Amino acid sequence: MEDDSQSYKTIFSLGPFKIRKVQSGASKEQANGSPKGPTPPSQMEENGSLSAPPDYETTMDACPRYEFYALSAPPGRRKVRPSLDMLRNATPTSHEGGEKEGDEKDVEADDEPEPEPVRFGWVTGVMIRCMLNIWGVILYLRLPWITAQAGIGLTWLIILMSSVVTSITGLSISAISTNGKVKAGGTYFLISRSLGPELGGSIGLLFSFANAVAVAMHVVGFSETVKDLLVEFDAVMTDPVNDIRIVGVITITVLLGIALAGMEWEAKAQVVFFFVIMISFINYFIGTIIPASEERQSKGYFSYKGEIFLENIVPNWRGEDGSFFGMFSIFFPSATGILAGANISGDLKDPAVAIPQGTLMAIFLTTLTYLAIAATIGACVIRDATGSLNDTITATNITGDCVGLGCGYGWNFTECTLDGTCKYGLANDYQTMSMVSAFSPLITAGIFAATLSSALACLVSAPKVFQCLCQDNLYPVIGFFSKGYGKNQEPLRAYALTYILAIAFILIAELNTIAPIISNFFLCSYALINFSCFHATVTNSPGWRPSFRYFSRWTALFGSIVSVVIMFLLTWWAALIVVGIIVVSLAYVTYKKPEANWGSSVQAGTYNMALSNAVNLINVEDHVKNFRPQCLVLSGPPNFRPALVDFVGAFTKGVSLMICGNMLELQDTSSADDYDEQLQWMSSRKVRAFYSYITTTDLRIGARNLMQVSGLGRLKPNTLILGYKNNWQTDTPHSLESYVGTIHDCFDLSAGVCVLRMRDGLDVSRTVKAQVNMGFEDPEAALGQEKKREAFKVIGADKLLETVFQGKQKKKNIDIYWLFDDGGLTLLIPYLLTRRKRWSRCKVRVFISGQIANAEEQKEDIQCLLSKFRLGFNEVVVLPEIMWKPEETSIKEFEDLIAPFRLNEGQRGQEAVEGMRKDAPWKVTDEDLRVYKRKTEQHIRLHEILQDHSRNAALVVMSLPVVRKGACPSSLYMAWLETVSKNLHPPVVFIRGNQQDVLTFYCQ
Repeated sequence: MEDDSQSYKTIFSLGPFKIRKVQSGASKEQANGSPKGPTPPSQMEENGSLSAPPDYETTMDACPRYEFYALSAPPGRRKVRPSLDMLRNATPTSHEGGEKEGDEKDVEADDEPEPEPVRFGWVTGVMIRCMLNIWGVILYLRLPWITAQAGIGLTWLIILMSSVVTSITGLSISAISTNGKVKAGGTYFLISRSLGPELGGSIGLLFSFANAVAVAMHVVGFSETVKDLLVEFDAVMTDPVNDIRIVGVITITVLLGIALAGMEWEAKAQVVFFFVIMISFINYFIGTIIPASEERQSKGYFSYKGEIFLENIVPNWRGEDGSFFGMFSIFFPSATGILAGANISGDLKDPAVAIPQGTLMAIFLTTLTYLAIAATIGACVIRDATGSLNDTITATNITGDCVGLGCGYGWNFTECTLDGTCKYGLANDYQTMSMVSAFSPLITAGIFAATLSSALACLVSAPKVFQCLCQDNLYPVIGFFSKGYGKNQEPLRAYALTYILAIAFILIAELNTIAPIISNFFLCSYALINFSCFHATVTNSPGWRPSFRYFSRWTALFGSIVSVVIMFLLTWWAALIVVGIIVVSLAYVTYKKPEANWGSSVQAGTYNMALSNAVNLINVEDHVKNFRPQCLVLSGPPNFRPALVDFVGAFTKGVSLMICGNMLELQDTSSADDYDEQLQWMSSRKVRAFYSYITTTDLRIGARNLMQVSGLGRLKPNTLILGYKNNWQTDTPHSLESYVGTIHDCFDLSAGVCVLRMRDGLDVSRTVKAQVNMGFEDPEAALGQEKKREAFKVIGADKLLETVFQGKQKKKNIDIYWLFDDGGLTLLIPYLLTRRKRWSRCKVRVFISGQIANAEEQKEDIQCLLSKFRLGFNEVVVLPEIMWKPEETSIKEFEDLIAPFRLNEGQRGQEAVEGMRKDAPWKVTDEDLRVYKRKTEQHIRLHEILQDHSRNAALVVMSLPVVRKGACPSSLYMAWLETVSKNLHPPVVFIRGNQQDVLTFYCQ
């Protein structure tokens, strides 16, 4: 029979399942005198509580659903997969009609959906946009001239070489864009999510700037054509330069209005430009088959002739740029428009489909167009002509010295051909396509459409790429431009910035210097896109699963290398500028380390490299020359003992492995919750270490387990670092035994031990009282009085807290008391510490024990040994007084120290004493004091020596005493450490190696 005082409140709903928690006590209705009894189903669902117990047999596991993986879902339809904690600890229950009600709830939440933004397909969004950007003024004004210089054969080679580079890049873009959902940001998004924020941020910044300046370039090209028309019709407004500026400002203002009207209007304008260009092409091809008039013949056009084709198929280099690479450098910028579609990736219906199809189709069609025009115009027009109707060959001016193909068609262009003064023909007239076409104004309209469409595409690309960059917060200040407006999140602020930059360069009207930098930057983008595809493939990351399969890692690498080579072939100084800017911005982002985790191929490569090196390290045999103290630091949460962490970090950073270990009780989950917080704390203090925790029932067991399982392959701890147990006199005997036993266990595992003692202790953690608002946990609390409860939380040191190991040391001493030879670890750790800049000014003194009779000889021996070790330790001090008997007051202090830990066996028999020792193994017997009398006196005397020699040292390093396992009580052992290190201002470090060499003076 269920207790009426219990009810169940729904706190999570998933389809037919609900998670409910028990609510103890009477319900509000019962408290108000409402009758008890079963609650109607409708009321149960409305109130969110049930009076029936949950069904424990119902599973909460959910079937796979798309919504579980989609990060963006329509309002009201965001589905959440049940967490592991819900599956294991929550109380699931099902009810009839649950799915239906859940569906109804979703529908209700979706009554007023947000307006859908305008999205484009692969034709209007990518293909047409890319084709318009590739078709530029070079097609109309420079391709005929390049054909005259390089000949039809080499011109085709130039076009195909450019197409190979762009096609390979197109394949790489296709692969990257189909490896997951592509958002806004275009080229910047593709590169940054593939290679990480460092290179991505550099590309995004400069790509935005390059597009903004490219707007000015295309607008100036349009304005110059308009200016020529004004001069031709004698309609100059002021002077030619100012006319360019006036027309340019008016043009870019109109283009900005089209862009601000929305992507839909911008796409319509691009379609109009596309049809204008297509009409100009049709007009041109019709013109090539129209019989040549006498006027057109005088300018070198004779329609299709085999002789002209054969003459023009070979090169005829002229002028300073008359070379293959000269022509290639002039033509290649026309092929740099393949990113126009990818740059508006956020406005595409399905970027993963549109970008590959549209980009590759645009490259294919534009390549055919360039090849066709180069072949046709090279078969119709000769290289040199005068344009004069008087140069015909008649019966009265027949000459045997006529030179050129024109002679065979009744025209004598010999004089201007030999003098190089011809004004017409392929090699001289940039307007040859207008002359050949059926109606020349249509070619002018095509030039206008090509320049305006390219300007409009760049005007749209620059703000959208820059907006995405600003939203990622990689650089300071620019976050202002990240805001979007309207259903398409239009970057109006970025549009304004692009407009201002473009006008500035239009007014300057000197783009001959910046133009090569822009071309080089597009090439740099190609190189990085190809390298992204190559790098993502060679890292073998499981997350690299592009649906586009028609690419190769080697073609991508080839495309990347070729792009870099072309950068320097075009303009080497501009390439250096682009590389320099990228390196500077790369260094800035690398230094700032933005909180961006995009699963880049650089992360995958880092993992592969680390894994490969760790596996290869297994086959590397240990050698004393390569010994490194790989430390496991029993720090607990690292920010609880910052001095201990800083001390080890000071001599392991960039040298060896460091792992901070924490041992928790079985029920304690605090370290699991603040794991990332501890890593961030260590990173902020520039401590390069791993952090690991283990749940255990005992300190000794946990430390032993950590020593055995920590690390990977050869990267395993060989030195255990502990903090000194300051409360050993007041703590439980079990804790004391565990602490000393941990040291013994470490020796059992053939590892070194290091114990650090600070005068004020190591643990800086403190318990604070926190107010927890129960209203966040119980929604019903919002209806009544706000509930609060007190909680206690243990917090560690602030990341700005400076310890003695972080501060710069003055010219003090580091005193090493090398009393027992442990293989050299006692010397190696101080040496590594002095390699740090903060400790480099400290002088190291080595103290050794010895006899008065041969003190000088011992000193020379150790100095010789230290010089062979090349540690830089020159000062050696022999301590014969260490063998002297300590003062009576010091002995009395030691006796008082161990008095609470004496067994006090008195006159009891041997069996009784053995029984007492078995029950209290940590206690000290008279026999223990007798056996270890000499060792005890040495430690008491050592404390007196420390007071004399090392009171003002920066650090005291001392050999850690070792006793036979199970023979020395733990309290006596700790009393020795306490006696030696008490009342000392500098930090004291006890070190003991595993008695194997860690230093050598041999070369092999």
